Amino acid sequence: MTHVIRTALLGFGLAGSVFHAPSLEFLEQFSLDVIVTGDPERQAAARAAYPGATVMDREQWQRLSMASVEEGNVDLAVIATPPATHVALAQAALEVGCAVVVDKPFTVTSAEGEALIALAKECGQVLTTYQNRRWDAEFLTLKRLLAEGALGEVRRFESRLERWQQSISKQWKAEATAADGGGILYDLGTHLVDQALQLFGDPVRVYGEAAARRPQELADDDAFIALEHAGGVISHLWMNLNAPVLGPRLRVLGSQGAYVKAIPDQQEAQIQSGILPGNPLYGVDRQENWGVLVGAGGSLPVPSERGDFTDFYVLLADAINNDAPLPVDPADSVAALRIIEQVRSQLV
Repeated sequence: MTHVIRTALLGFGLAGSVFHAPSLEFLEQFSLDVIVTGDPERQAAARAAYPGATVMDREQWQRLSMASVEEGNVDLAVIATPPATHVALAQAALEVGCAVVVDKPFTVTSAEGEALIALAKECGQVLTTYQNRRWDAEFLTLKRLLAEGALGEVRRFESRLERWQQSISKQWKAEATAADGGGILYDLGTHLVDQALQLFGDPVRVYGEAAARRPQELADDDAFIALEHAGGVISHLWMNLNAPVLGPRLRVLGSQGAYVKAIPDQQEAQIQSGILPGNPLYGVDRQENWGVLVGAGGSLPVPSERGDFTDFYVLLADAINNDAPLPVDPADSVAALRIIEQVRSQLV
């Protein structure tokens, strides 16, 4: 038997306002009942965008709304706060009988992630991690091409998330060290590693580099990871906030051809411009942004699959209401954290 999943969203920065709230508001399976943020400007923005939600700060949530969870008035807590707070908030929600979504990075260490998974099992609660980049247009398109055998035997997977950000706009990011879950390895790196593992499986060899290029950076803002997968595919993953010229989002080389996609998924930019889930244009990759398939016969444009971050929550509703599989197994995020830990251990 299904029911509307009453949801509390903890955090209303980029993750909360762009990636979570629009999907929760759009889907009939959810109601967005509580938004938790201590920032006055974000509180005002949350009230304006979601007048049906109760907006409060962290202390009010801990004092009032956790009791509301115990009374059955909140079913799901979505944690979109800085990484160092994830464990405590997730643990508190699980222990009072609430399902939990944790944004990336799931936790700061793999051991913390394993402990949360064990706690969720003990409490009999749903716990998942928000790896929304599994629903990017280019990732879905590549999965289709691989299923069709369009590239032959894949030999090399190159994936980039690069930006040109010379300053740090968020206070917590400016103050966070790697021990706090700060830096690009924990941020964009968790997405790139997760995608590589989903496509090609566990690695048998890991190599990594990381550096802090910006004077104010306390963790890392320029990183590279190489994975040799058990099946023989080599993944090269770049994440960089110091790139005045961006490399292609994807370049995948196979025995029969290559797929190259220069422009990344546009859902984040669409939501920020007002194109929200439910809009016919949402998730649609414009033709000029399509990738190309290059083979012996030349180069052909490849229509992009439609990206849709809301699919994560559609699957989550089925998991909560009908005991269906989770949209993301949190063990997958622990596996990615282990790789990041390997990379960081090489830097010491």
